[in-house]
Amino acid sequence: MKTISAVVLSAAILLPAVASAQIKTIPGEPITVTATVTAIDHTTRLMTLKAADGTLTVITVPAEVKRFNELKVGDTISAKYTDNIILRVMKPGEPAVNTGTQGMAVGAGAKPSATATAQRSVTATITAIDPAVPSITLEGPDKKIYTEKVADKEALKQVKVGDRLDITWSAAILLSADTPKK
Repeated sequence: MKTISAVVLSAAILLPAVASAQIKTIPGEPITVTATVTAIDHTTRLMTLKAADGTLTVITVPAEVKRFNELKVGDTISAKYTDNIILRVMKPGEPAVNTGTQGMAVGAGAKPSATATAQRSVTATITAIDPAVPSITLEGPDKKIYTEKVADKEALKQVKVGDRLDITWSAAILLSADTPKK
């Protein structure tokens, strides 16, 4: 799952926050993207979106999107994304975690809308620290190894090889469709 890679790499980048506190919440930067529907195939559920910079993206709309048939060429689709990461240095003997959940709530407005959420919790073990770079190497679930630079050399002095991090990543995306104003 690509999400796990992003979670573990984000943890490595944000290690200074963990080192300065045993539990730390790091909010992500909210992102808002708007695109215009330029083509729709209701049979195959393919929709082409055009971003403000002219980039075209073809997406397959999942069957769970019940009001797909209400979308029209010219509609504007807005996506507002936010996420955060909670990092915690685990206590010795504490069991490892590797869980994930997701959900979707459909909006009841005049135009199609929905909110999708996901949360992933994993345990990663520090397998190497290189203060000269500075960098940290983590081993995540399924023995995958991730190495990343760390901005704060002092933070590396507060953790050691063998420490385990509980990393929880939560994300939400709010999707909405609007008819263009004339």
